[in-house]
Amino acid sequence: MLFSLNSKFSLKNALGAYHPVSLEEQDFKQKMLHLLDRHGESCFHRTLSLAHFTASAWVVDRKAEKALLTHHKKLNKWLQVGGHADGDQHLLRVAAKELREESGLTNFQCNHHQIFDIDIHTIPAQKNEATHEHFDVRFLFEADANENLAPNHESIAMKWVDWADIEKTLENASIQRMNKKVLGIYTTLATENK
Repeated sequence: MLFSLNSKFSLKNALGAYHPVSLEEQDFKQKMLHLLDRHGESCFHRTLSLAHFTASAWVVDRKAEKALLTHHKKLNKWLQVGGHADGDQHLLRVAAKELREESGLTNFQCNHHQIFDIDIHTIPAQKNEATHEHFDVRFLFEADANENLAPNHESIAMKWVDWADIEKTLENASIQRMNKKVLGIYTTLATENK
C-alpha cells in the first residue's frame, strides 16, 4: 500500500499491508492494531499516557552508503529522527515534518511510500511524564548528504554514518534491523539495475 504526503492515510490499512520481518515485528503489528482499535484517535496524542503513536524517518543518502543519525539529548542515544504525532494521523506526514524540524534538511523525498519498519519501545520517566511506550511507525527517506545539517534543540549532535559503521558500532537492535532492511533494499535495486 503506497501513500504520499498529500494522499489520504489510514494507519489501519497501512499496518494491514505491512509484512513484518520477524516474530518481534509481528508482535509489534498486533499490539499497534489493538491500540488503534481500542483507543481510536486518542492514540495519536501524547495525552494517552501509557502508549501513543510516533513516526520516524530512516534517512539514507542518495549514494546509498550512509544513514542520518541524531544523538538524542533526552535519551542520550544515537537514533533516527522522529517524534510525536500530536494528533496528526497521517504518520508519513509526521515523519517528514520531524525530519525537516530536527535536521534542517529540505532536499529529501520518500521514495518508498509505505511503512518501512515498526517498533515499540519504552520511554523512561522524565520530569512531567511517567514511563510510557512509543508505538513507532517508520518510513524510508532519501536526502542529499551534502546539504547542511541544522539540528534543533533535541539533538546533542547529528551526522551521516556509513552503513558498515552502523552495523559494527551501534548495539540498538531497532537501528540494526532498519540498517539490514535498507542494505537488502539497495542491494536488490543495484542487482536489478545491472
